[in-house]
Amino acid sequence: MNDGSTLVRAARLGRDDTFGDVLLLGGRVARIGPSIPAEPGWEVVNVDGRMVLPGLWDHHVHFDQWTLARQRLDLSGASSAAQAVRLVAERLRAKPPEAGLPLVGYGFRDALWPDTPHRDLLDAVTPSDVAVVLVSGDLHCCWVNSAAARRYGHADHPTGILRETEWQPIGEELADLPAPLLDGWAREATAAAAARGVVGVVELEAPWSLDAWVRRVRDGNRMLRVACGVWPGRLDEAISRGLRTGDVIPGTDGLVEMGPFKVITDGSLNTRTAYCHHPYPGLEKGEHPYGMLLVPPDDLVKLMSKAWSHGLRPAVHAIGDHANTLALDAFEQVGARGSIEHAQLLDRSDLDRFAALGVVASVQPEHAMDDRDVADQVWAGRTDRAFAFGALQAAGAALALGSDAPVAPLDPWISLAAAVHRSRDDRERWHAEQEIPVGQALAASTRTGRARLAEGDPADLVVVDADPYTASAAVLREMPVAGTMLGGRWTWRKGI
Repeated sequence: MNDGSTLVRAARLGRDDTFGDVLLLGGRVARIGPSIPAEPGWEVVNVDGRMVLPGLWDHHVHFDQWTLARQRLDLSGASSAAQAVRLVAERLRAKPPEAGLPLVGYGFRDALWPDTPHRDLLDAVTPSDVAVVLVSGDLHCCWVNSAAARRYGHADHPTGILRETEWQPIGEELADLPAPLLDGWAREATAAAAARGVVGVVELEAPWSLDAWVRRVRDGNRMLRVACGVWPGRLDEAISRGLRTGDVIPGTDGLVEMGPFKVITDGSLNTRTAYCHHPYPGLEKGEHPYGMLLVPPDDLVKLMSKAWSHGLRPAVHAIGDHANTLALDAFEQVGARGSIEHAQLLDRSDLDRFAALGVVASVQPEHAMDDRDVADQVWAGRTDRAFAFGALQAAGAALALGSDAPVAPLDPWISLAAAVHRSRDDRERWHAEQEIPVGQALAASTRTGRARLAEGDPADLVVVDADPYTASAAVLREMPVAGTMLGGRWTWRKGI
């Protein structure tokens, strides 16, 4: 009978063709070496030369939003407002929402559409009593019909496009579903993540999902480690509970811990609200020609100081180059260590500041593939410093890779492929000078910051059927995963 210990035989342990056995005892990597003798009660698994890597982390997810997106009308393929409206009309005919519930779609990206989304377009195909809320792919705005505008307190809104702080309360209300329903969907989503080699996520769901994850783990959802970040609206509560970043929550067997303090300082590229030094083309005379600064510098410093003084590491959303400069200024003034989330467009003078200040660049490589055409249009002449993973690494910055799910799929191999190859769908590589090597991308996708297992590590690992160091972009993106272990337990296993 297996006593909870596992001996993994014939594992390839790195790109240098080192093979050996891996002994997992008590939830840890106890020993790595050739021909470890098995003892009674151990499970012995021969992986036949497959590569065994540290389990993968997604360092930036909105898990409930990812869970919900998997259930919503998919608008990611819409290439115009008219096509999005047709998809809404088709869904209403085929599967209208239950009485009193809104129809929710997700994933539209309108920056390059030939037409402009407007509430009137949706009104033309929706009954007057059916609210329709279409959420943008970057989670920074929504498009509503008149029924939804009334429902959510924006009856007089001129366009039905609600951005940033107008949209955020709607997003929170849409996610306020019965716990058993959402927890069931979350169980499906965690299983899907485990099947892709994921062992942990940094959960940045607004405003704070820690108690939900404690409940899920205690109810048997034990497939991921989750570090739950808190937003400003719940900061005082986190402080009053005495929680510090990295604190493990009792009763969760080490699976749930307190995450960072999340604050959003600007908008996004697709909505043209990322805060930049230069105006967006065509918006020079608009209300926000440079994007939107959502948290003034003095307020940011106060928030970060409060969080840092109580042991909460700041994770600051900054996408535009001006927003990144201001975020780095705040880190310097506060003396805090933490991360800048996204860091999509950077002033060259700021590259060295990440390493100097001990600020991690928490980046989402697939965004570069999603947004390359938009960036070429609205950041023309500046894309050599957009999604600048190679330049950041050359400057000594620590990188942490993630997906920002649901903005990109919760799949670390997609992130890895985008970081390493800067292309998909056989398109020409986009700013190949910003690619990073496979080993460094793997290291940035783990909790340990290493691309190979070491004795004493948690027994979190992934077994893969292809060599990531030699795989093509297409194979890396679709990497076949043979097994995932979390704390020495199999959370996914296929063919081994």
